[in-house]
Amino acid sequence: MTKKKKSLEKTATAETLAQPIAIETATTEDLKTRLEEIKGYDGVIGYILRNATSAAIDLKDPTKLIEYAILSSSALDAAEELSELFSLGDFNNILVEGRNVNVLSLTIGENRISIFLEKNADVEKLLKKLQF
Repeated sequence: MTKKKKSLEKTATAETLAQPIAIETATTEDLKTRLEEIKGYDGVIGYILRNATSAAIDLKDPTKLIEYAILSSSALDAAEELSELFSLGDFNNILVEGRNVNVLSLTIGENRISIFLEKNADVEKLLKKLQF
């Protein structure tokens, strides 16, 4: 008797190729929902959520949009460069403490998030809310 070998390989169909895109969209939408809730916390000034295809910005003072966007991008880029330079591996988040404002920046999947906070805001509470 000969045993038949079963092929475990699946052929890619349009349905299986579309699944990761749906997962990414759901993650981005879930992040937006969580950030909307976080926006109401004490000490939160606003946030910037961006990925390769879109950006969502919600700030209490929209006149400082450009300054916050530059700060957000610079903080995340600096964290990535320092991590690579010192062979630290991937980072979970970075907190930049300024004189009047703190910035919590993190990357979740393809999404880059920066949350702008007053000095007295509870950073740990925000991190717990954003964990998946």
